[in-house]
Formats: sequence, C-alpha cells, structure tokens
Amino acid sequence: MSDFIGTGWGFPTGVGGTGGIALVRGDTELVQAMRLILSTYPGERPMRPDFGCRLRDFVFRAATDDTIAELTGEVRRALLRWEPRVDVKGLTVRPDADDPSVLYIEIAYASKGTNDHRNLVFPFYTIPDDPESDY
Repeated sequence: MSDFIGTGWGFPTGVGGTGGIALVRGDTELVQAMRLILSTYPGERPMRPDFGCRLRDFVFRAATDDTIAELTGEVRRALLRWEPRVDVKGLTVRPDADDPSVLYIEIAYASKGTNDHRNLVFPFYTIPDDPESDY
C-alpha cells in the first residue's frame, strides 16, 4: 500500500530527525493531501491554477440545507479530481449543534486497492450574518 500512496513532504514543511525535509507516508500522506486540497482556493497556485476547492465561496453563507448540499458537491468534486489515491465512500456536512458558524465535513474514504476504511473530519468555519450586529 505504501508504494501506491507514496511519500511526500510533511505539511507544514519541517525538518525531519536526520536534518532533511520531514516526510510523511501512508494514511498521514493521504490526510495531509486531502486537507491541502480543501484548504487551497483555486488560483492560489500559479503553476496549477485549477488546484483546490472553492470552500471560501461558502464562508458568508448560512448553514441551510441548500448550502450544505452545494458544499458537499464541491468537496466531492475537488477530492475526486485532485486525490486519485482514495475512494470517497461517503461525505457528510453537518452543522455543529452548539455553534451555527461551524460545519463539519466528514469524509469516509479508503485508499484505492485496499479495504482500509478511514474517516477525516474537516472543520469549516463560516461567518454567518448577525442581525444584531452594528456593522
């Protein structure tokens, strides 16, 4: 499995125990790659202008059923396009019960070619419209 997944630079970039670039392998590599995809907005990388996910488009939107459906579709499209080493088995976006400004993106996935099912929960923070604000 590790041959298929490969090895990559740790993120954030750091120094390893031998003084070289810190590397990650296996599931850690996949988790960091998926987090990087979700955290990068298309256009941020000059040499790969389409890379990333348009999560920022949802920052100022209320956590309605329509927003959650659109956000789910955007995350699914980004992961299917940019992370070919995983099969996305399930994707759920749910609001935090106590804080309406937080949406949890729950990704159930398996490394392709294995039966190793895992989950990644990616918190997404919004700035909902506050009717009592003085702005």
